Amino acid sequence: MAESVPSKFQGTSPVDFPIVDLSNPNEDLVARAVVKASETWGMFQVVNHGIPIELMRRLKELGTEFFELPEEEKEAVARPADSTDLEGYTTDYKKDGEGRKTWADHLFHRVWPPSRINYRFWPKNSPDYREVNEEYAREIKKLSEKIMGWLSEGLGLHRDALKEGLGGEKVEYLMKIIFYPPCPKLELLYGAPHHTDLNGITFLIADEVDGLQAFQDNKWVDVKYDESGIVVIIADQIKRMSNGRYKSGEHRATMDTVRTRLSWPVFAEPNLDHVVGPLPELVLDNPPKFKPYVYREYKFLKVNKLPLE
Repeated sequence: MAESVPSKFQGTSPVDFPIVDLSNPNEDLVARAVVKASETWGMFQVVNHGIPIELMRRLKELGTEFFELPEEEKEAVARPADSTDLEGYTTDYKKDGEGRKTWADHLFHRVWPPSRINYRFWPKNSPDYREVNEEYAREIKKLSEKIMGWLSEGLGLHRDALKEGLGGEKVEYLMKIIFYPPCPKLELLYGAPHHTDLNGITFLIADEVDGLQAFQDNKWVDVKYDESGIVVIIADQIKRMSNGRYKSGEHRATMDTVRTRLSWPVFAEPNLDHVVGPLPELVLDNPPKFKPYVYREYKFLKVNKLPLE
């Protein structure tokens, strides 16, 4: 009998990946679950979060429709070749040090605050695209601030401490739609390598094709698809602001041999000129584990794999 070929890189059982039910009437228990998952995994999935499933379904439908357009229509919102910003449509094809390649098409555009939105990079193929993305941005901002509030209180600080450390009302929310094409030779190609996110906190939804994996206890754990679930990934800036109390979630994206996969992460991040470091209240009795950085400089160093500390 022929050996079966896996359709993607296999992780371990997803049983232990943290899932937090936000509908639990005991908010203290919910907050403690969020804090524990952020300390131990740096990633967790929230369910019953209050964001309408129909809104999430429509967001995914519109993003999928964009990537089904002819290439010349997608190029209408392409990232300019001379741009130093991320916004726009682009293809990422890279080779790592072991000869393996990453391949994915991306569409980036800011969704909050309104003063930072550039509709030049929003697809025009559907009249609903703007309304749906703006509504989703408002919902994600509320969820983000709720979770950062619990994390702030978990540090013994006031509820807005992490939000203010990230920039307060100037925190930016960046939508990224990622299109992973099928890959017949998985040992040579993956969607996104092992990494942590460099922003503050990430909120990710995806289509029904599994591919997200979390790195925990020296092994890869599959994060199973849930139509209504949102994966929350603690990123570098919250790790740094918490002085290492919260973990920056290590993860990767695998590809499928026959099916396309799409995901929709939203990244909450500081303005490029904002300085982020350990919150002052956390280094009164403990030495800082990280040096403060202007976010622009931090991004440059990490993207270019240069020393940070």
